[in-house]
Amino acid sequence: MNRVGLGVWSELIYFLILFIMFAIIFLFNTITVLHKVYLVFHFLMMLWPISQFAVLTTDNPMLQLFYLKASFVGLSLLGSGWLIFAIFLTGQSYLLTRIRLFWLGLPSLFAAAGVVCNPWDWFVLPVDGDFKEREYGPLFWFTLITLSLYIVFSIYHLYSSYRTAKTSRHRLQIVLATIGILILSTFALADLVVNVVFAEQTTMVIGLTSWGILLSGLYFLIAIQVFKVFHVIRLDQKDVLDSMSTGIIVLDEHGIVLDVNSAVRPLFSLRPGDFLDISRLLAPLHIEGDVRVFLKAYEQRKPEGAQIEISLGSDSHMSIYTAPIFDSGMALIGRIITFQDVSELRRLVDESYRQNEVLQERNRALMLMQDELYKANQLLEQMAVTDSLTGCYNRRYLMQQMEHEVMKNMRYQIPFSIFLFDIDLFKNVNDRFGHIIGDEVLSSTAAVVKRMLRRTDVLARYGGEEFSVYLPHTNEEQALLLAQRVKEAVEFNIIQPGPGNHPIGVTISLGVLSVDKGGRMSVENPKGYLRELFSEADAALYEAKHGGRNRIVSIYRKA
Repeated sequence: MNRVGLGVWSELIYFLILFIMFAIIFLFNTITVLHKVYLVFHFLMMLWPISQFAVLTTDNPMLQLFYLKASFVGLSLLGSGWLIFAIFLTGQSYLLTRIRLFWLGLPSLFAAAGVVCNPWDWFVLPVDGDFKEREYGPLFWFTLITLSLYIVFSIYHLYSSYRTAKTSRHRLQIVLATIGILILSTFALADLVVNVVFAEQTTMVIGLTSWGILLSGLYFLIAIQVFKVFHVIRLDQKDVLDSMSTGIIVLDEHGIVLDVNSAVRPLFSLRPGDFLDISRLLAPLHIEGDVRVFLKAYEQRKPEGAQIEISLGSDSHMSIYTAPIFDSGMALIGRIITFQDVSELRRLVDESYRQNEVLQERNRALMLMQDELYKANQLLEQMAVTDSLTGCYNRRYLMQQMEHEVMKNMRYQIPFSIFLFDIDLFKNVNDRFGHIIGDEVLSSTAAVVKRMLRRTDVLARYGGEEFSVYLPHTNEEQALLLAQRVKEAVEFNIIQPGPGNHPIGVTISLGVLSVDKGGRMSVENPKGYLRELFSEADAALYEAKHGGRNRIVSIYRKA
């Protein structure tokens, strides 16, 4: 098969891979507004390889011209798709009014119209009556200039948004999107230089633009499936929200709706991605109280919440409560609005006034509300015991769990063991590949270790690249056997960090501490005793690190 023939089938393979990625994103993700925008963007990318394949597989000049126009129409619209995708990604979709969308898309539409009409053959001319070899006219260059300007504006918008981003998740989305766009732009520019500008001086290289589309598509797929950067709310959290009787609206810092639960949808026509104007939302409602005080408290970026009550009819009342959401640096990252049906409460209060039982009925209603808050706090506490990067438990949960377990082990003379391990030379991974790849190495290593452990063992991220494992009912011999299995599993785990990077392999050093029966029956200070145990395990880990790494050092002691 000659090089041209290979290029023809390569274009088809590129399209099929892109189609599979399209299906993965569509079938295995909760489709948010941001996902929908990206799927349109992905569909436009798919037009190029399938159209280029069609051009090279027919000898009919009319069909060749049709497929050629289709590929460049997709490329023309891809420019405005980039910019709109970048605006959605930075949480500024509220800026995209219909008029602004029209003006943003007008250059793309004009370029696409020029490609379709091809007036006076200003877009493309055949060579020897065949469009497989062709000459490009001024409309072709206008299309490329338009596309380049869209790329420049998209990258500039992402750069400006990165400088003002307040959360690490937001910055990660922007960085990954920028890299994906740069990958595609670089290959498209190489295609233009090699196959158009210097076509007579160089050998034709088929499929450069398709390669760029494929690699950027793979990059975005990794960002969506591995890093979950487009996931605003996890599925399990969403199920919890939809099961609550209280209506909930979650907004970002710009007032864009991130999620609404099922209790809100019958009341207001809101979807994720909409801009919520709270004053316009409240305008047609009958407000019981001073709405100006509520709106003033809503607009202020202070930790205090605000509450107001509305009447939906003679017997229907609802309490609206809004509160800001801050990150650890006290930067506003969003708001939450809850809608609580208080109709029954109001009826009870009215009846209690008539029966002189106001206080009793109010206390009952408050107890019901406290119960819901208690359940909500339990959910938040459960979310707080896991490490968001690796999915294993965090240090706080480990220490709480072990404090209880150690007391029981002492009382009933039950042996137990502790692993303390970290990734060897992890700083070199971060320095060489960057923190994004470093985070992937941490997640992959934690997943491998978790597969080697038993269901009763507790794996926790102790800090940085350091992890700890609590092994109940485990003596020294069993602990060493399990430690060896864990060490070998990590050593043979090869991490594929994505296109353009070499596979990464890491090792771990382990400090193992085993506590057997035959010692004390109890301890007066469990926390202090735990500190002693972890100090000894840390000393063993230190010895393993300084003894050559990728080693296990074990310490045995009686309880």
